[in-house]
Amino acid sequence: MKKNIVLLPGDGIGPEIMESAKVVLNTVASEYNHEFNFHEHAIGGDAIDRFNNPLPEETIHACKAADAVLLGAVGGKKWDNNPSHLRPEKGLLGIRKALGLFANLRPIKGFNSLLHASPLKEEKIAGSDILIIRELTGGLYFGTPSERRENGNVVVDTLYYERHEMERIIDKAFQSAMQRKKQLTSVDKANVLESSRMWREIVDEKANVYPEVEVEHLLVDAAAMKLITQPNHFDVIVTENLFGDILSDEASVLTGSLGMLPSASIRTDGVGLYEPVHGSAPDIAGKGIANPLGMILSTAMMLRHSLGLEEEAAEIERAVNETLEQGYHTADLQLKNGKLAGTKEITDAVIENLTTKSISNSICNMYV
Repeated sequence: MKKNIVLLPGDGIGPEIMESAKVVLNTVASEYNHEFNFHEHAIGGDAIDRFNNPLPEETIHACKAADAVLLGAVGGKKWDNNPSHLRPEKGLLGIRKALGLFANLRPIKGFNSLLHASPLKEEKIAGSDILIIRELTGGLYFGTPSERRENGNVVVDTLYYERHEMERIIDKAFQSAMQRKKQLTSVDKANVLESSRMWREIVDEKANVYPEVEVEHLLVDAAAMKLITQPNHFDVIVTENLFGDILSDEASVLTGSLGMLPSASIRTDGVGLYEPVHGSAPDIAGKGIANPLGMILSTAMMLRHSLGLEEEAAEIERAVNETLEQGYHTADLQLKNGKLAGTKEITDAVIENLTTKSISNSICNMYV
């Protein structure tokens, strides 16, 4: 298989963890006889510094021509006082919109070796396996007008959705539920918002198309509380942009480390942008201590969802888990009696686990 992958290292630790992703993908390509061609482009603060634009046209064109896109991280205090059109986050929002990436998939799954680091008791978080599906290109973040009026004394933000935008993300959630435990929780604020009342109506309509899926409606405040008290209650959660942003970040800390969690932003044809959920961590940039595992797991999601390489994706996930079970950890993971490792060292351990399994399989196949 020959595929073109655009790399957007971005800011802070982005370039360091992107290098780990490239090493892992090159190993997969070698072990499975694929060819991945990488094309690197600027986004976020890096693009502001180089081109005075958080999302250059060249980056947009390259991403539109790619089979998949990997993103490191954007943002940092350096650009906090910039005007709104020159903020790094504008680049991230812009590329999602430009590519039509309407569905954000955020898996929240704990690793057994890290359960002790969760803010919840181990018995509460153990076994949790949640997929949060967030609408990504509509709602409050993109509605217009969004402005200050009357000499800055009045502010207006607009929550705007068209029916088809809700339908496609809700349909994606039902499809995902069918592939899992056939349980779907729809989160809204239908007791207050008209947009949520339309959302709930569409969920009920789609439920007739997927009668095997058990559906529940939860108000967003109730869902936030239940994520803390009963995370095992959930399987697939679907919600609009703002609620999804907040709930997915809440859920992400339940497993003990933001550094471990990948995410995917995709559209109907499978093209997607993949990134770890942690930020750019500029305070540790360049020190060689960043945790690359969320980035590496994001490559696994890319292989699965955009390139259709399920076996290769599963092998990366297995290698990461084995690396943790062997005790390797970066400073943020706090493994008990583990082996403290830097970015390169823990990446090398993942590579070792990938290639060891491949060699073992080759030897076994000689005697089949």
